[in-house]
Amino acid sequence: MNPAIFLSVRLLALVALTVLVAAIHPAEARVVASNNIPLDSPVYSYLEKLASLGLITSDWRGIRPMTKAEAARLVLEAEDNRNKTRDRLEPGVTYGYSRPFRNSPDELADDLIDELRHLLEREISLRGKPDSAPLFAARPINDARMRYVYLEGIPRSYERLVRDPGGGSVFGIGQGLRPSTPFATVQQHGSEGTPLLENNEGVIYGRKSNVDLRFSSEGFFSRYVSALVEPMFLYSEQGEDAQVRLHTGYAKLGGGGFELEVGRDANWLGLGERGAITLSNNAQNFDLVKLSSPEPLDAWFLGALKYTLIFSRFNKTVTNGAERRPFFVALKVSLKPVSNLEVGLNLGRQVGGPGVDNSLGSTLAGLIGGQNNDNSNSLAGLELRWRLPFLRNTEVFGEFSGEDNKAIWPIVYSYMAGIYIPRLTADGRNDFRFEYFFGHNILYTNTTFPEGYIYHGLPIGDSQGGATQDFFFRFRHWFSVRHTVALEYFHTDRGETGRLAGQAIERKNSGRAVWNFPLYGRIDVGLMYGWERVNNVDLVGGVHRTNQLGKIDLTYRY
Repeated sequence: MNPAIFLSVRLLALVALTVLVAAIHPAEARVVASNNIPLDSPVYSYLEKLASLGLITSDWRGIRPMTKAEAARLVLEAEDNRNKTRDRLEPGVTYGYSRPFRNSPDELADDLIDELRHLLEREISLRGKPDSAPLFAARPINDARMRYVYLEGIPRSYERLVRDPGGGSVFGIGQGLRPSTPFATVQQHGSEGTPLLENNEGVIYGRKSNVDLRFSSEGFFSRYVSALVEPMFLYSEQGEDAQVRLHTGYAKLGGGGFELEVGRDANWLGLGERGAITLSNNAQNFDLVKLSSPEPLDAWFLGALKYTLIFSRFNKTVTNGAERRPFFVALKVSLKPVSNLEVGLNLGRQVGGPGVDNSLGSTLAGLIGGQNNDNSNSLAGLELRWRLPFLRNTEVFGEFSGEDNKAIWPIVYSYMAGIYIPRLTADGRNDFRFEYFFGHNILYTNTTFPEGYIYHGLPIGDSQGGATQDFFFRFRHWFSVRHTVALEYFHTDRGETGRLAGQAIERKNSGRAVWNFPLYGRIDVGLMYGWERVNNVDLVGGVHRTNQLGKIDLTYRY
């Protein structure tokens, strides 16, 4: 059995006890319900940049989305530290939002705080005085986006047989615990979705022109309840007819150390930006029930703690005549024993539904994991993020994840590792990120649930799927808070491991240029152009393809 699965049961008990104690003796008894910050919002980059300037130390990255109330807490922390820095420079002087240090990190920090204060006005104003919240409030247009995408290309298919030789070890440990099966194969499923535009919450654009229109509306009842709806209109020149659907919509109760969310929403469990092994926003948003702590709890001698527990259900699939529609449970616990270290545990689990043994014995066996007679499929991992203040707050991070199996050591492993250098230059206006992902041959596959970790045709974890490796590089320059330019490069291999006779190694080299800038008032423009070359497409030797994608976003944020 995977030790991470074993630990998750123990940590779940710790979470339950911590939440119970927090309910009796909350660290901050007066909380405000608030909505989530979309995963593609620049707020995450703004807070990350403030942390790199040394103004935020109580930030978390492994559980997203973040609530607006939690972001407000971090902004006020940054503002307080900013003022303390100024007081040390000139005691007794309160600078407010003046900018005495032009062309320096201080100027960028002030601009970031100002912009975040605007975007989080309600949550900052209610911080510490939630009783001042009106009985009812609404924001008909919280934000809106018009997107035009032109695609000249075809997505790769992940449908293929992969050799699973069995055996294996990790760090030299575990050799022989997993039987060798040199001729065994597993079936990978899924699709790339849209070339050059991964992690798009299941929205797939077809060839030629595409138009994506959406807006969100917020509502609040007292300080206890918040709600959000985001309808979407999608038109593709080549593909299905125009669609109108609810992209995101939920209601939330509570906040602080305990929040209940019911509805449809995106989630990301992991430290990476390019991908997350257990759960990302690559596939469509889940219909879910979620219990979480938007703000950290005091976990006694362990430090600060955050958790999220997600209940959902996969869509109905029929593979080889077998119907499946399993329930899905995801658990994430993140700890910060010290301010510069974040340690997390991820668990994703498919269980039950039609076509499997749903008896009590099978379900109980599944709690242990890695059994032949259970009705579940689990994926679990450990992760770490370490900030290095002596290297301009550079961060190193990684995740080690294993499939459930009968061995006591996670031989069937996948991993992600990366480094984020937020201050290539002293002024903080240039940053660099590198991430590497390796997906095991059988990652996202399962015999009990033949479709695997696939939701509406797309992997729910890393967008590149299993039996693959991926390299990601990004350089970004900040002209100002809302004006940035980024250059990105990707290299992806499929077939380096698990390749069968007759299959070639598929190699993909991709580049993107991204330019964001303010147009007028609160309206921003986002431009992106991507180009890629895929050799041996879908592991077929001699088949090559060139894809191109252009994207224009007009975004309004209240």
